Amino acid sequence: MNKLTDLSKKSLSDKVFHAIREMIETGIMPPGSKISEPNLAKKLDVSRVPIRDAILKLQSCGLVERQMNVGAKVITLSAAKLIDIYHIRERLEGLAAKFTAEKISDKDINYLLLLLENQKKPLKEKQEYYQEGGDLDIHYLIVKSCNNEQLIQLFNDSLYYLIRVYRFQFGMRGRRVNSAYQEHKAIVNAIANRDGEMAEMLMRQHIRASRKDIEEQLIKGVSSEPRKII
Repeated sequence: MNKLTDLSKKSLSDKVFHAIREMIETGIMPPGSKISEPNLAKKLDVSRVPIRDAILKLQSCGLVERQMNVGAKVITLSAAKLIDIYHIRERLEGLAAKFTAEKISDKDINYLLLLLENQKKPLKEKQEYYQEGGDLDIHYLIVKSCNNEQLIQLFNDSLYYLIRVYRFQFGMRGRRVNSAYQEHKAIVNAIANRDGEMAEMLMRQHIRASRKDIEEQLIKGVSSEPRKII
C-alpha cells in the first residue's frame, strides 16, 4: 500500500502532490536533497507526468527550488527565512483570528473546541505537541474560517506548507509544550466569545513566543533530529 491510498477522493495529481509534500514536511526527503522523478514515480506507482505536475506545484509553494545543472531540490532551511516567516505569521494570523472571531459559525466553533479536547490526551502522554495538517491544525482552521479570501489565499499559497516544514524541523518540546496548548485554548475561547481584538492579541503573543523559542534554539544549536511541534 502506498501513500496515495489515503487520498482516494482527490485527483491523481493532488494525491501525488500531498504524498511528496508529506515526505518533505516530515524529513523523509530532507532539506537540500535532490528530487528524482523516476524514483518518486516508482515509489508512488505512478507515471512521471503527475510527478512533474506535483514538483511544479511544490515549487510554487516554496518547498522545492530548481538550480541550473542540478534540477529540482528540496529547499534548504534558513534561520533568517524562518524568523522572517514568523514575523509575517504574527501579523497575518493575528488578523485572521480577529476576522474569525467576528464571522465564524457556531458549528465551526464547536469543531475548534472538540479539536482542542482531542489534542489534550496525546499531549499529556508524550510531552510533545504535534498537529496534523489541514483541518486538524488549529492555525489552519482559524485562517480558513476568517472569511477573507485574499488572506486565506496568501496563507495557503505562500506560507502554510513552509510553516509545516519549519515546525517539524525546528521542533518544540519541554517548557513550550503545555504553554503552547494553553495559548491555543485561550485563542479559541476568545474566538468562541466573539472577541476579535482579544483573539488577535492572543494569537500574536502566541506566535511571538514561538518565534522567540526558536531563536533561542538557533543560538544554542538545533538538534539534527527533526521534531514535531505546534
